[in-house]
Amino acid sequence: MAELYDGPIVDAHHHFWDPVNNPHPWLAASANIPFRYGDYSALKRRYFPQDYFADAGEHQVVETVYVETEWAPNDPIGESRFIHALAARYGTPNAVVAQAWLDADDAPQVLAAQAGFARVRSVRHKPGGPTQPDQVGRSHSLMSDEQWRRGYAELGRHGLHFDLQTPWWNLDEAARLARDFPNTLLILNHAGLPSDRSAQGLADWQAAMARFARCDNVAVKISGIGQAGKPWRVEDNAWIVRQVIALFGSERAMFASNFPVDGLCGSFDDIYRGFKRIVADLPPTTQEQLFLRNARRIYRTVPDTLRHAQLSPDMRTPV
Repeated sequence: MAELYDGPIVDAHHHFWDPVNNPHPWLAASANIPFRYGDYSALKRRYFPQDYFADAGEHQVVETVYVETEWAPNDPIGESRFIHALAARYGTPNAVVAQAWLDADDAPQVLAAQAGFARVRSVRHKPGGPTQPDQVGRSHSLMSDEQWRRGYAELGRHGLHFDLQTPWWNLDEAARLARDFPNTLLILNHAGLPSDRSAQGLADWQAAMARFARCDNVAVKISGIGQAGKPWRVEDNAWIVRQVIALFGSERAMFASNFPVDGLCGSFDDIYRGFKRIVADLPPTTQEQLFLRNARRIYRTVPDTLRHAQLSPDMRTPV
């Protein structure tokens, strides 16, 4: 009988925030943006390393990758200062995906500044665009905007990756972007957001992902695949996980929690034990790639030398 993976984990995508003291417009007490998981009011609280590791429980998370949290767009550098101060105190996160607005006039200066932070490896700017598959062709995302693409071109000058969050129907645009900038690694967030679980919706998602995966300079995070109003279940997500691995190969896929956001769909244990069950039949070396080695290699994580000294044994409160 296959055994569940029980080794170390690098969580390739998660967030920390303090919405009371820092500028996160979408997390303000009065904010209520359209959100793919529905009511997100439970997220409007401080979420720090001690909270994360309490959620992680017995799963052996040894390093993490922080992803920008839509901090106020007029201060992208402020978020990087904040998260590096957190890393100096807690030893995590061990790599950072920073904010940068690629179509802004100051994008070259912002990217240069972000690249100067010790743990920044990538940037994210959600490109918007068509919100439904039938809108493709009538409108485009920022990935086709010339000024945005000029900002994207700056990434290669600083050795930065790009984290892309967009639904699957925009992936043909993303593939063109990847081909036009072959020296920049494009990392697709949340498995292309396969929210439509109808037979046709999944078939269209699979076809778009297959076309995108043909690009050599792309990778993917298996995360963010919960469904609004439904608990996270292996039965609902196993086919999607295995399709991603089949399309991209075990060397270009990474598991991630998307916590605390995906805590709206399930516990950390629900999600990570689910991942472990879904791939339990794969060779141990393949499982290690998915849970640990790919994220560590792609994001060049900084080893944790502080966290165990900074946190109490149960990792719940600073000592």
